[in-house]
Amino acid sequence: MKTSIPHDEAFKKLLYTFFAEFIALFFPELDKHLDHHNTRFLMQEQLVDIIGEERRTLDLLLETRYKATDAYILIHLEPQSYRQDDFHERMFIYFSRLFERHRKEHQLIIPIAIFTEPFLIHETNTLTMSIPGHSILNFQFLKVEICNHNWRDFIDSNNPVAAALLAKMGYNKGEEREIRFSFLRMMLGLRKRLDDARIALIMSIADLYFQPDRQQDESILLEIAQQFPEEGEHIMELMPAWKRWGYEEGLEEGIEKGIEKGMETARLKVAQKLLEKGFSLEEIGETIELPVEEVQKLVK
Repeated sequence: MKTSIPHDEAFKKLLYTFFAEFIALFFPELDKHLDHHNTRFLMQEQLVDIIGEERRTLDLLLETRYKATDAYILIHLEPQSYRQDDFHERMFIYFSRLFERHRKEHQLIIPIAIFTEPFLIHETNTLTMSIPGHSILNFQFLKVEICNHNWRDFIDSNNPVAAALLAKMGYNKGEEREIRFSFLRMMLGLRKRLDDARIALIMSIADLYFQPDRQQDESILLEIAQQFPEEGEHIMELMPAWKRWGYEEGLEEGIEKGIEKGMETARLKVAQKLLEKGFSLEEIGETIELPVEEVQKLVK
């Protein structure tokens, strides 16, 4: 059976593991200014509210190097999954306490809020105070409203954060299967460059939003195997995760058959093109690595 992971905990693990990818995905301009080789997460800080009675713990606080000044800066990440009318005030309180505590070591502090629910769009990210003719305060934090992004804009990004959050982004009713198909295709690409632990993290977080259907996944994987037979090996590498979730061994056999069918289709297309160009059956057989008798069967 699949082990469920609490949403907030899972999201923090995603940011902790893929901070650089998160910044590159949602804040590409900021990403150009950061040296991710010098990034480290700091211990959770408890900040006392102005009145001194309420203690609040920062979700994620990290230190990284800012290229322009060649100095270390602080970045505060605050995921938010529920509506809070004074959230922008809370972000300012966090910022002011961080500034009070760290201003000597870090001259730049970047606060980022991540709104994760569909109803959290167009959220206020400023706090201002002024008198006639004079501005006293103009505080503005960076924000990401995940559901305000269209999923189609990210399917070619090869970004693990995009894959994990794909089903959390904006989509129309009836696109669910298409999103799941795109997600699994993204996972095939990521599987080639990420280890099992990070792949498992992405898939477990994605399932908080996908609520995957076993039969649908089986049909999608078979479809992928037929359309992209060259990736058959990587499809099979994904299988251990499905087995841990209780999927039957029969899926593996079905994928193998799908890969074989896909390869046969691909060979047929190549054989037909070569035949049209005047190649002999022997030359075609040598090219697609099949006996002449099998080539004859393909082109009949």
